[in-house]
Amino acid sequence: MDDGVRAGLAELHGTIDVGAATAAWDEALAAPEWPGPPVWTHGDLLPGNVLLRGGRLAGVIDWGVVGVGDPACDMLAAWSVLSARTRDRFRAALGVDDATWARGRGWALTVGIVGIPYYKDTNPPFATMGKHMVEEVLAERAARH
Repeated sequence: MDDGVRAGLAELHGTIDVGAATAAWDEALAAPEWPGPPVWTHGDLLPGNVLLRGGRLAGVIDWGVVGVGDPACDMLAAWSVLSARTRDRFRAALGVDDATWARGRGWALTVGIVGIPYYKDTNPPFATMGKHMVEEVLAERAARH
């Protein structure tokens, strides 16, 4: 995904903090690979694909990118669905290690950075969601540094 993310970054000057996003992307790329066996993943846990009832998870839809691989891609919900206030509880409940969390941040950056320019004219709400995810990742990164 590196080529696509870097191409997206080149288009986003003035839209996001490209320097911080590039640094966050580089950190995600430096994270160790998933050492375990491939696991089933949804891969697209975005707000429109997560159904809630009474503030609780009731279902997940759009299984178009389901597959087996690194569980980090399902960390996407941490930056797309959850708030900074609830993100730590999500991570703790899953028992996610630092490397998986870092790769998850990378997946959130991928979806956001590639999606913002791609959807800005054809699906502005998706582009806005992508920008939100990037901003969440960058805010979390700023709090760590």
